[in-house]
Amino acid sequence: MLIKTPASIIKNAMWSRVITLCVIIFFILLGDAILSFWVPNLLQDSLKSSSAMGLIISFSSIVGLGADLVLPEMLKTITVKKLLIAGIFASILFSLALITSTFRPFIVLFLFAMAVWGVYYEFLGFSQQQFISDTVSLKSRSGAWGILRVFRDLAYFLGPLLAGWLLTKGDRVPAYFAIGFTLVGFIVLSFSKKIHDRPVEVDIKKVNVYEELLHWKVLFKRVWPIIILSVMIGLVDAVFWTTGTVWTEKLAQRSFWGGMFLPFYTLPALFVGFLVAKWGVYKGKKKLSIKFFILAGILLALLGFNDNIAFQLILVFALSVMLAVVYPLSDGVYTDIIARMGRERKHMIGLSSSTSSLAYIVGPIAAGFIADVVGERMTFSFFGIFCLAVGLILLATTPKKLKLPQNEISSWEKAAR
Repeated sequence: MLIKTPASIIKNAMWSRVITLCVIIFFILLGDAILSFWVPNLLQDSLKSSSAMGLIISFSSIVGLGADLVLPEMLKTITVKKLLIAGIFASILFSLALITSTFRPFIVLFLFAMAVWGVYYEFLGFSQQQFISDTVSLKSRSGAWGILRVFRDLAYFLGPLLAGWLLTKGDRVPAYFAIGFTLVGFIVLSFSKKIHDRPVEVDIKKVNVYEELLHWKVLFKRVWPIIILSVMIGLVDAVFWTTGTVWTEKLAQRSFWGGMFLPFYTLPALFVGFLVAKWGVYKGKKKLSIKFFILAGILLALLGFNDNIAFQLILVFALSVMLAVVYPLSDGVYTDIIARMGRERKHMIGLSSSTSSLAYIVGPIAAGFIADVVGERMTFSFFGIFCLAVGLILLATTPKKLKLPQNEISSWEKAAR
């Protein structure tokens, strides 16, 4: 008779919690993926400009960046479950604002929707980082992020396909379905009960943005390579979910397979995440993630050389395989750092979340202006060359270990008492 050891029981319980979170996140993000495909096209059709579309979408990340600054001081013993509920509420409000905008396409309404969208992403980001750092062991963190990425990218693979079909049923149908999938995520979360009730132990205080920026400055000096890498990854993602959605629509007009451009971007993470989890990397994650990012930059640059649909699909699939390795490895680096910071982890979570916000401020605006000048296809090449250059610099300058200023971090906690 096989007797389970306490270690194996703990490990099984850990993965059970991880999978439960993954299912919840899947349904929430499936709704978001539908909207992510619909929104850029909705804005471009309404505003008649790639640049204007990029500016509006960037506003969501400006709000998100502001949320990164104030959320660490506004949270008071809030659980992962409550953070997810807040994200679900924000997602539904975002959908309702978009539905309203189809009746009255006012700029102020678009900006309100984007602001809600920005806050929604921060709630989800904080909840996932807190959950992984508290629930998953050191050696399993890259694997856990890899599995979470599989569910995330399954949502973002199915979302564009569903959105394309739903748009044929009516202009507002994608938003209705997005609300429905989000509510399914809420139902699963409701039945999970105590699985995600670990509190974020942060005392509420007067929000001090300047003080938070000083904390970020101290942390950035020590962890700058992973911060820069995260911003670059976010830039690539921003380009695909803005300019890439428009390019997908143009390719789809030429062929059914052309409409698979964006889904092929999300497809590899459906299986690569499992491979990363099986790989079990827990040392040398920084350098390895940078090397795969360099390969992704090369492939991204090549996208502008030919508009043949088969060529486009092969390249976008290959570069996405590279990125699907980079994501869990870089997330694992963040979680390692967060776990070493104890009570003051809130500042690192805010800083890491801000990288995506910063990327989605710069990315859509830059991509929109470049696309207006050289077209969507050449926009990919421009960003690919930039990613390659930054990746090579990071590979040459990243230290072997990112050391935290523990004494200074301890002083933050003392000052907060």
